Formats: sequence, structure tokens, C-alpha cells
Amino acid sequence: MYTAYWRLKRRPFDSDCDPAFYYPGESHQAALLKLRYVVENRQGGGVLAGPAGSGKTLLLAMLRAMLAERLGPWVHLVYPQMPSHELLAWLAGQLTGSSPPTSLSIAQSLGRIEQSLHDHARQGRHAVLVIDEAHLLDDADVLEALRLLMNFQWEGRGCLTLLLAGQVRLLPLLDRTPPLEERLAVRCLLRPFNEAETAAYVAHRLRVAGCDRPVFDAEALGTLHYLSAGIARRINRLCDLALLIGFAEEQGSISSAHLEAISQELAAVVPE
Repeated sequence: MYTAYWRLKRRPFDSDCDPAFYYPGESHQAALLKLRYVVENRQGGGVLAGPAGSGKTLLLAMLRAMLAERLGPWVHLVYPQMPSHELLAWLAGQLTGSSPPTSLSIAQSLGRIEQSLHDHARQGRHAVLVIDEAHLLDDADVLEALRLLMNFQWEGRGCLTLLLAGQVRLLPLLDRTPPLEERLAVRCLLRPFNEAETAAYVAHRLRVAGCDRPVFDAEALGTLHYLSAGIARRINRLCDLALLIGFAEEQGSISSAHLEAISQELAAVVPE
């Protein structure tokens, strides 16, 4: 609706996970480097933790884009709360590209998974299993099943890398599960953007969307950081609505007043 008014080629603050919109904040770049190292060296696994909305899913999309030619398959589980036998049967289906019988035992599923991982390894491909919302994992049997997956090898090297992504409370959960935690090579913690990163993040997304001129004035960017606490999802929501309001009011730029008014409306409608 507002793209033509602001001379944009696309909406800059949508919630999709297009790697083009990835902004290399300090903690994000550190996490990307560590996770790339884990996958490229075929280590057992890694952890990506951070506040809700801090950019974990987009970072993982960026990682996948960087390593696409050397990975396969990339399996992404977004809702991990299922019994261990269902999780393993689902994973077997994802790896083989077929729908396994629902009556598979854990041992049968593990056998199918191992065979599929070996088939991929013969072709020089390395599988990655990403479990999103991993802080919701609370079943000891599921955690043990995930540990078992990291035992599979081909010619002395691991066949699969497990990446657990979730909110910060994932970390103490893993601390209480030493057999799994000890197999995870790195821990990555995403932090909210600082004020300078917030301003650079906004400029980056506008630039990717086709706008090189400053749409938010300097004071507005400071207000944006304060209101969003540097959380990417909150920044996106505030900026998207600000561009809409600016278009409706035929403004030349976005001010602090716009952002403060939007924040008050959001707090009234969706209390945090």
C-alpha cells in the first residue's frame, strides 16, 4: 500500500525470512560464524538462543543460504512437542522423502534414519536438523532421541548436525541434560541490537527494499530503539506501521511522535 509513496520496491519490514534482509549485528555475526563452523566441520550440534523476535529464524535462513551447495537435506522442525517415536518417524520421512508407516518403532525409525544419512554421505552431502522453539522440549525421551541421532557416522565422520534454536530458557534446560549438552559444540546467544545497530538495521532493510534516503529522522531512530528495546521483531512492527501512517498523512519522514503514538496504540491493543 505504501511502497510507491516511499519509493520502495518491496515492503522492508515484513516478517518473512529472506536472507537479503539479514543484518550483521555483532552477536548475530558471531553466532553465524560459530554455526557455520559447526556445520562445515560436521560436528554434532550447536545451540542458538535469544529473546523472542531477536532474529534466530532469519539467521538460520542465512546460514542455509550460505551453505546450500554443501548441505542436504536441511530439515526444519518448527513444533518439537511430540513423543520421541513420532519425532523419529517424522524425521525418517523427511530424510527419505517418503511417508513412513505410523506404526514404526523407535528402533525401526532409527534404522531408516541411519540408512538415509549414509546414503546422503555417500553423495558427499551432510544433513542438518534444525529444531525451532527448542525451549519447549521437556520430554526426556525426546532429548535422548536427539542425542542418539548424533551417534551416526560415515567413514569416521558425523552424518548429521543438530541445531537447537529457542528462547534463552533453552540454556538451563540443556544444563539439566548433560548427555545431550556435552555433544553440542557451540552455544550462541543473540542479544538485542544496541542503538547504533538499530539505526543501521533500519537503514539496511530500507536499502534492500530500494530506498537509500533517510526515512526516519535521527531522533526517531533513538526513540525506535527505546521503544523496541533493540528486538528486531518489535522494530519491524513499529517501522511497518510508521510507514503506513506516514503515507496516510503524506509525511516526508517519520518522527518520534509517530513512533510513540503507534507504540501506545499497540500497547493498548496487544499488551505485553
